[in-house]
Amino acid sequence: MHFRPLHDRVLVRRIDAEEKTAGGIIIPDTAKEKPQEGEIIAAGPGARNEQGQLVPLDVKTGDRVLFGKWSGTEVKIDGQDLLIMKESDLLGIVEHSGKLKKAA
Repeated sequence: MHFRPLHDRVLVRRIDAEEKTAGGIIIPDTAKEKPQEGEIIAAGPGARNEQGQLVPLDVKTGDRVLFGKWSGTEVKIDGQDLLIMKESDLLGIVEHSGKLKKAA
């Protein structure tokens, strides 16, 4: 099945968090929180402004994004657990630079 969000909505797949802490402690499934990072699977064309003009979205398919813990509506499409949410529910785009610098 193919799904295309309408207006300013996006379809997001959660990206699972690490199963170990930085110190090497394994986190059991019962103690894990829902990930707040995801990947945009599909995006709508955009919202209309007061003049009726289409305002395109700032995100595109493939972007990694952060969103609020309780954002979106959970749906199951083709056996995958996905989220549908408005672009305004997204907190930002995660951009990975080549190398992270350590604070001194």
